[in-house]
Amino acid sequence: MPQRYKFVVLTNAVDGRDAEFNDWYTNVHLPDVLAIPGVVSAERFKLAHAQRIAEQPYGYLAIYEVETDDLKSVTAEIGKRAGTPAMVLSDAMAPEKLAAIFAPI
Repeated sequence: MPQRYKFVVLTNAVDGRDAEFNDWYTNVHLPDVLAIPGVVSAERFKLAHAQRIAEQPYGYLAIYEVETDDLKSVTAEIGKRAGTPAMVLSDAMAPEKLAAIFAPI
């Protein structure tokens, strides 16, 4: 049975380009990532207005579910496709991001 992972990505839009960023992320980027074998689902979130710690560095969160016996091949495929016609990246996304994959405990 394949192992399940959570791939968590925290991002921001370039100042003043949130609508463009969100349109691209939802309508272009999510389908591109979901086309990668092993990536089985995706959800997006916007930072809520009430926070325990007021200053947060990222305004957007994407959580992808990955199901695979070969996590390295999935991460390699993400890297291979990023910035190509198979996974177009938008300049409306700020360059700083945090991306990490988590395994269940």
